[in-house]
Amino acid sequence: MKKILIVDDQQGIRLLLNEVFKNDGYETFLASNGAEAIQYIENTKLDCVLLDMKIPGMNGLEILKHIKNLFASLPVVMMTGHSDMDIICNAKELGANHFFTKPFDIFEVKDTINKLLKE
Repeated sequence: MKKILIVDDQQGIRLLLNEVFKNDGYETFLASNGAEAIQYIENTKLDCVLLDMKIPGMNGLEILKHIKNLFASLPVVMMTGHSDMDIICNAKELGANHFFTKPFDIFEVKDTINKLLKE
């Protein structure tokens, strides 16, 4: 069973993504802040991370750097409430695999994750 970490400070988004990916047969882990995210990243063998850009304690770019330092090939899909091209470019340079702007199409997110994890 593939393992996905969902990192978002908005409970509604965490619960929605959790439900969608559990129904698709994934094992999911939820983090609402940077410290929780880092704990999962360091202690759980993950197959993918869905990461919000703005969360309490750390920003998404800091967490992305940490992930890529530890696990360069771990797929990371970023989510943001803003379509700030500088941030998106930074995230891509740091190794983000894909980017979604909120509100996102849940089917598009699901398809993207499914494709990433089949590669």
